[in-house]
Amino acid sequence: MKMPLNPVARKNELVIQEMQDEILVFDVKSNKAHCLNQTASAVWKYCDGTNSVLEIKRLLEVQTGSNISEDLVWFAIDQLNDRKLLETEFENKFAGQSRRDVLKKIGLAAVVALPIVASITAPSAAMAAACSGTVTSCLGCAAGTPCDANGNGIIGMCMAGGLCVGD
Repeated sequence: MKMPLNPVARKNELVIQEMQDEILVFDVKSNKAHCLNQTASAVWKYCDGTNSVLEIKRLLEVQTGSNISEDLVWFAIDQLNDRKLLETEFENKFAGQSRRDVLKKIGLAAVVALPIVASITAPSAAMAAACSGTVTSCLGCAAGTPCDANGNGIIGMCMAGGLCVGD
């Protein structure tokens, strides 16, 4: 497969919500939601068709003020590609390598900026209607902190976007 010269972020059939340090992307076509952390978000934004992987690396270095490995950019592109968030499919640079080997190649110093794309399949309308009431708004809490899912002392976990998801 011939790879395009520069990656292009997909924009069609997506609902995009930019947060402070991440981007939430809902793929209408696949019914999947993706949360891109700060590094993955930056790579996705820089995938505009005009920037090569090397240029994206340089832009990240300017943005973060630190040295960035080209492999770190490829790791982000591989994740975006796997989740169909790029216009044109890219061949996985790390195909056949274990996650451990990839992380060694990127370098432990880069783990702080490791691009993460977390994905879930959204429930169908019927499933959402049958929700047991354990998903509520939890204004004022930070993502990843405990919260009261339905106001009766049941502890849940606050997610990005102000949702409290209980057990």
